[in-house]
Amino acid sequence: MYQSSKKILVIEDDNVTRNLYLKGLKAKGFEPIGANNGLAGIQQAQESIPDLVICDITMPDIDGYSVLAMLRQNPLTAIIPFIFLTGSSARADVRKAMELGADDYLTKPSTLEELLRAIATRLQKQANLRSWCAIQFDKASKSVFIDNHSIAIAQDSNVEVSVGVASPTEASNGESIIFPCIPELKEVFDFIEAHYHQGITLCDVAVAVGYSPAYLTNRVARQTGETVNCWIVKRRMAGARSLLQNNNQTIEKIAKALGYQDVSHFSRQFRQHHGLPPQAWRKEHQVVS
Repeated sequence: MYQSSKKILVIEDDNVTRNLYLKGLKAKGFEPIGANNGLAGIQQAQESIPDLVICDITMPDIDGYSVLAMLRQNPLTAIIPFIFLTGSSARADVRKAMELGADDYLTKPSTLEELLRAIATRLQKQANLRSWCAIQFDKASKSVFIDNHSIAIAQDSNVEVSVGVASPTEASNGESIIFPCIPELKEVFDFIEAHYHQGITLCDVAVAVGYSPAYLTNRVARQTGETVNCWIVKRRMAGARSLLQNNNQTIEKIAKALGYQDVSHFSRQFRQHHGLPPQAWRKEHQVVS
């Protein structure tokens, strides 16, 4: 079933092809918008904020790759689903499209039915993503509230609270604040902060912020010099230091609390970052008896 009342931007320099798609989309209940070149398409995308973009690759002024790159740099258009149309099916071209963050790639000639199926798939994926993110952030917000409420009660009654994983409140006051202050990446780092102890991966972060894994990796590396996976590990290591210093839990329990399924994996990563295995590091740094 196709989703109506959605704005679809078609960037295509061939008038016949563009008009065919616009007419077909309108007949299916969409709100189509046309642009006859890349520059016009970028302007339309920024002004109209469509629900999805369909874009030819080979165009006379700027090509589709450049259109996608510019839209992905603008926070207002960065997560709009993007489908390429091209006459080439070469593996290198497909790979380049995916690395830039394209969501799909259709080769010409494509029928209107094929295009409609691709649109429906992308819009449904976007809806699922938003729903999933809303649920995850709701859970994270409730978790922060519970942790803060527990700490407040403990402070009022002078009761010592034992927390298995460093909470966001604790993180804001200790060494676990390890993320750089980059507004464009705030959503990325916020998601890692809320979920680092759940065994998240690059793909989880990419889904949460609406980028392809390859594009997100390039963007974060370009702005921080580190990959997304490196930041996840750094946050886990900060949590590990706090837990090792402040309680007597076993290494296995600490590893599990930080999202590791295998304690050996945790120990290897910890040693790589600190030069000592967790137990030895604890003996040198532990602050509780």
